[in-house]
Amino acid sequence: MILELIDVHKIYKIDKIEVHALRGINLKVKKGDYIALMGPSGSGKSTLLNIIGFLDIPTKGKYFFEGKEVSNFDEDTLAKIRNKKIGFVFQTFNLIPRLNAIQNVELPLIYAGVPKKERREKALFVLEKVGLLERRFHKPTELSGGENQRVAIARALIGGADLILADEPTGNLDTKTGEEIMNIFDKLNEEGKTIIVVTHSKDVAKHAKKIYNMKDGLIFE
Repeated sequence: MILELIDVHKIYKIDKIEVHALRGINLKVKKGDYIALMGPSGSGKSTLLNIIGFLDIPTKGKYFFEGKEVSNFDEDTLAKIRNKKIGFVFQTFNLIPRLNAIQNVELPLIYAGVPKKERREKALFVLEKVGLLERRFHKPTELSGGENQRVAIARALIGGADLILADEPTGNLDTKTGEEIMNIFDKLNEEGKTIIVVTHSKDVAKHAKKIYNMKDGLIFE
């Protein structure tokens, strides 16, 4: 078991008003799972993904990652897990405009203190994996949306992450390009990566092995 959520709630306070984003989520994710989280805007999908990825913390409930309760982790431990075990792919790519593709991909290893020669070798390897080796010296403004998303996927892979979290990864792409990106996720899952993708799209969700629907902060298989 990679992770387990038990009765997880998330409550935000906005101007003294409580907003219940999650209302008691129970979820188990095993190694090699390929899960799609679907639901309308405001259903809690992204909040759930952020909690799974340690970008947010539950208000109530328990979260176990690799058998250990996350609430017992200090900030350093959380940062190390985020950097080494979890890869994030976002709708807006989150690339740094002044850096070229290979430099963007290398960023997580720079933060981890990996020597230049080693991180360059790993960056070349993951860029080849996503079919973007020939465009490695191009900056984000010189790449298409699909190419930028490939860079983002390569960056998510470079630390050796076994768990890939993708939030609307095809949201800014046309249908054909989105399908190409999902084919990359399919291949990664075949290689053993665990993938959780948040999406509005049924075409994206059909790539997953399990589909969970979310509504009003609750989850249904």
